Amino acid sequence: MSDKPLSANEGIKTRSNYLRGTIAEGLADLSTGALCEDDQQLIKFHGSYQQDDRDLRPDRRKHRLEKAYSFMLRIRVPGGVATSEQWLQTDRLADTYANGTIKLTTRQAFQLHGIIKTNLKRTIKEINDCAMDTIAACGDVNRNVMCNPNPYLSSVHADVLQAAKDISAHLTPATRAYHEIWLDGEKVESTEEEQEPIYGKTYLPRKFKITIAVPPSNDVDIFANCLSFIAIVENGKLVGYNVAVGGGMGSTHGNEATYPRIADVIGFCTKEQVVDVAEKVVLVQRDFGDRTDRKHSRFKYTVDDRGADWILAKLNEYLGYDLGPVRPYKFDDNGDRFGWVEDETGDSHYTLFVEGGRVLDTEGYPMRTGLREIAKIHDGDFRLTANQNLMIAKVSPAKRSQIEALLEKYGMAKSHEQSALRLSTIACVALPTCALALAEAERFLPTIVTQLEEKLEEVGLRHDSITMRMTGCPNGCGRPFISEIGFVGFGPDRYNVYLGGGHAGDRLSKLFRKDVPSKDIKPLLDPILERYAKERLEGEHFGDFVIRAGYVAATIQGPDFHKNIKPEALALQS
Repeated sequence: MSDKPLSANEGIKTRSNYLRGTIAEGLADLSTGALCEDDQQLIKFHGSYQQDDRDLRPDRRKHRLEKAYSFMLRIRVPGGVATSEQWLQTDRLADTYANGTIKLTTRQAFQLHGIIKTNLKRTIKEINDCAMDTIAACGDVNRNVMCNPNPYLSSVHADVLQAAKDISAHLTPATRAYHEIWLDGEKVESTEEEQEPIYGKTYLPRKFKITIAVPPSNDVDIFANCLSFIAIVENGKLVGYNVAVGGGMGSTHGNEATYPRIADVIGFCTKEQVVDVAEKVVLVQRDFGDRTDRKHSRFKYTVDDRGADWILAKLNEYLGYDLGPVRPYKFDDNGDRFGWVEDETGDSHYTLFVEGGRVLDTEGYPMRTGLREIAKIHDGDFRLTANQNLMIAKVSPAKRSQIEALLEKYGMAKSHEQSALRLSTIACVALPTCALALAEAERFLPTIVTQLEEKLEEVGLRHDSITMRMTGCPNGCGRPFISEIGFVGFGPDRYNVYLGGGHAGDRLSKLFRKDVPSKDIKPLLDPILERYAKERLEGEHFGDFVIRAGYVAATIQGPDFHKNIKPEALALQS
């Protein structure tokens, strides 16, 4: 037991009466567009963040007005699969209550931005009316469970999607607070204290993220998550999962005790054991995670501090049986496959490139309208990818020609006819709504790509995939620390530049230049791209090349991420 005092959030959770706090009273207070500080923390467990439009701050401050407060709502979509009706309802809510756009997140969820406080309750209720919810989409609990939206192995996808749904349902908080506050659920009067059978009264030390991947595609970035399951397929059948623990991206500028980490693969479980394993890993973090320092409270630090062998032994103890030995697997990349593909059932799938994950209509490209029209006739489903793109999935032969015509009419048929670099980008929301953002991301990354495309065209790299991610701060929501080129906001219009991540998302990148003005990014990277085109080995990815060429050294786990690792340390990264 630590002698350090618990973090302030632990007290907020303890006093909250299982996540109720004074949220209901705050919603009824019309004197402000905000909630009190404690409730701003608690509302995350209900799937919302309080935000304000930072573009408007100077003018509102000048006129002595309250900040332009609004709320972001994150809609859980376990496995990233939504029905056509759910897409239509999300689209309707975007206009009715939000800012007219839909954000597809890097965790296969929908986000709606710009919802004012007086509309928050009715928005959540209407989300639930269409068989979706926002509970546990944020907060110190297990978040949306991601899974590979693989159209090539439909029978296996059905299995892993069901596993994602089962894990999500099992790890959803049991508190009635969500139903009481948002859905007018009946308050149950009892002399017995309410119970959270898995989480307990103070839930987890911090957020917890789970993914399921189907090799050879690592499109859900399993090494960047707290807990991941790698599907093992034998003779076309799913037999179980390798278990990976301790990944995570967040860090803090200037604090070398914080760092990104890639997960350790520690064992194998059968498909019947997967929910039990997920629960017991969560319990290990509940019982042994750091509750004194929120910057050190993610599961990756628990794994790093105690070691993967200790975690495995403790997990086996909690399970009452031992995980099996890790089984062979191989990942090729962590990108999406765009355009049309067919599976063995005869259904087709069309993956649409959605830059920055932002679904909206712009002049000359009415994408959101086009997707609405497709949803009206589509008898399959929509699958959100972890790379912020969208798959129009399970298109029946009878519907394909109609959907092809709509894709053509609304300019989406050639969405993927972009440079391979652009197709391999991810950007977090950042400014103007994220309170943590130090720099732009979603609004600026397309500009950087356009600038770099000049050199790509010149040296013949237009069709070569290089993963590139940009985040407005080092919390790493866009997983920049495992991309081949990563930009992390350091200040207004300034970025730390990282190079050398694994093309399959299996190796951390390394800090290449610190505090780079945005105008200097192109001249910084152009010579490296040119040299890569001339000197790369056959099949060599960009992340591997920059290490071999000496631009950066491969990283190793732990606090040494922040240090200059000598080339001799390359042998430590396998």
